[in-house]
Amino acid sequence: MSESHANRALLAPFLAALAGVAMLSLMDAFMKGASLAVGAYSAAWLRAVLATAIALPLWLLRRPTWPDRETLKLHLLRGVCSAFMGLTFFFALTKLPIAETIAISFVAPLIALYLAAIMLGEKITRRAVVASLVSFVGTLVIVGARLGQGRMDAEAAIGFVAILVSTMLYALNFIVIRQQSQRAGPLEVAAFHGAVSATILGLAAPWFFVAPPAEIQPGLLAAAVLTVGGAIAIAWAYARAEAQALLPVEYSGFCWAALFGWLF
Repeated sequence: MSESHANRALLAPFLAALAGVAMLSLMDAFMKGASLAVGAYSAAWLRAVLATAIALPLWLLRRPTWPDRETLKLHLLRGVCSAFMGLTFFFALTKLPIAETIAISFVAPLIALYLAAIMLGEKITRRAVVASLVSFVGTLVIVGARLGQGRMDAEAAIGFVAILVSTMLYALNFIVIRQQSQRAGPLEVAAFHGAVSATILGLAAPWFFVAPPAEIQPGLLAAAVLTVGGAIAIAWAYARAEAQALLPVEYSGFCWAALFGWLF
């Protein structure tokens, strides 16, 4: 395939991934308010429950066949990974600004790039390496600026630890998405993503759940809709392009985060 043909073939997945990142960045903005109101756990669980209530019926309406054993393993792995990834990320949002939190999570594409080579057998291109290293340097600048200004208090430090844990899970999440999307359609991916996360997080509900006040319920519903939309868009994109080709799209999240953080 010529380079021009390859670029055209990548355009649709690139635009889908870009749309997915935008939806998930807006979702983060809604979730910051919800997490501050009822805590990261309650917000994360309710988002997963609502996302399942949206995606699962849509998938079932297609009268699908039950996924095979290997596909089900990927659904379970992604769901568990996403449950704790989201929980730690939303907790970090209660301690740090949205744009700063997302910027720090940009280490994830760098980690995922090498995981893609190890776990998926992808050949890493020089362009992908450069793009990922730029994001890593940017993260060091952000952390260094906070340390240099003496703003690393205990709350911020806890937030940084939480986002670093989330980032490691986020990197693994990229790889599982690529594997999932090769074996299942976008609606199936979105349905199991929500259902497994809701089940895992729901185990702690009797002890930690806080009912949301009426004023944040529309925001939680919006976050759930955006979660499903983002999951579908990203699954569709990763089914059609290699992980390393789409990972740099994640960096657009900083622009969205800055915009939504300012608007909200």
